[in-house]
Amino acid sequence: MSAKILVVDDDAAIRRLLRNTLLRVGYVVLEAGDAKDALRQTAVEQPDAVLLDLGLPDRDGLSLIPQFHARPGIAVLVVSAREAVDEKVAALDLGAVDFVTKPFDTDELLARLRVALRHQMASEPQKIVQRGQLSIDLDRRIVSRDGAEVHLTRKEYDVLAVLAKHIGRVVTHDRLLDTCWGADEDPRVEYLRIVVRNLRQKLEAPAPVGSVIANELGVGYRLRADA
Repeated sequence: MSAKILVVDDDAAIRRLLRNTLLRVGYVVLEAGDAKDALRQTAVEQPDAVLLDLGLPDRDGLSLIPQFHARPGIAVLVVSAREAVDEKVAALDLGAVDFVTKPFDTDELLARLRVALRHQMASEPQKIVQRGQLSIDLDRRIVSRDGAEVHLTRKEYDVLAVLAKHIGRVVTHDRLLDTCWGADEDPRVEYLRIVVRNLRQKLEAPAPVGSVIANELGVGYRLRADA
């Protein structure tokens, strides 16, 4: 059965673009032009994912994210022209699985949607995360590239494991620091940047920087799902 996607945007042209894009690859598409209709359709139709604009005429889209997130099985992807870092961080902290800035590339949006749906529909957490030639065994804490084991420090592994559990999705700086350092270690973003830089040197060379771990400027990091 095809996944059901609710597009929430007050711009008819954007809704049309997203509708045609989603229909082209076989999704069932629902549309809403305001918050009230979006909540009504969510209750009645129970979509698998919501593509949510934040600038709605009757309510700020950020306030809808917790309500969507509270319903089991719904992945919320924000698709908005807002570029402020604090808006992106707020959306992710409220429960959105990703944040795509307008104007967007439709192929990239579809790729991020596929990742979100796979994560949302998975019945059990992935134990081995495979990304191209990179393999992360979360049970045995073993990371390998091209079949050879990659030796990581504890912090490097901890950060990579969090990213792997949310592959394809942005994990904020604060969430990474809270999870991997904790309140007792005086965590700072500078420490996280050093760890990510070391991970890139071990996992990406000789590939271009960002080929495995993408930087969402001022927001956080994402383990790329595309091989």
